[in-house]
Amino acid sequence: MLRKVISALLIITCFVLQCSVFGKFAFAGIIPNLMIILTSSFGFMRGEKEGLLTGFFCGLLNDIFFGSFLGFYALLLMYIGYGNGKFSKIFYPEDIRLPLALIVISDLSYGIICYILMFMLRGKFQFTYYFTHVILPEALYTIVVTLFLYPVVLRVNKGLEAREKRRAQKFV
Repeated sequence: MLRKVISALLIITCFVLQCSVFGKFAFAGIIPNLMIILTSSFGFMRGEKEGLLTGFFCGLLNDIFFGSFLGFYALLLMYIGYGNGKFSKIFYPEDIRLPLALIVISDLSYGIICYILMFMLRGKFQFTYYFTHVILPEALYTIVVTLFLYPVVLRVNKGLEAREKRRAQKFV
């Protein structure tokens, strides 16, 4: 129960930070995607199901507040969370290279899929412009923020796991 409450608080906090605080620190209109960081982190830390659920709720918030129609971002972030969950078996908390690589790949995939489904299908074929002016800067900005946000998410996850182990030992 505590894990669900803390996960919900993390999702809401990251969403509010992304919309308010990082909106003030936008570089050329680009803000980091905290929802990708959170979804990817929960995916490779906790597994496919946790990544999928976190992605759904992060995407649902994006859909409600910014989406043209309900479900697009929820579905996209669900796939990203599930895909990152596939790497939970090779995840080591001490090594930051895998999380950074997965978050960059997730953010680039997110940007490319959004371009394909929201712009290219409507006849806007300026992919190189969109990639160099939107997708790549967002990925770089997201990676910089990841260096600060990821240790916080990791510490929260370790604390929750330690608490769950202590509770499990009481019943054994």
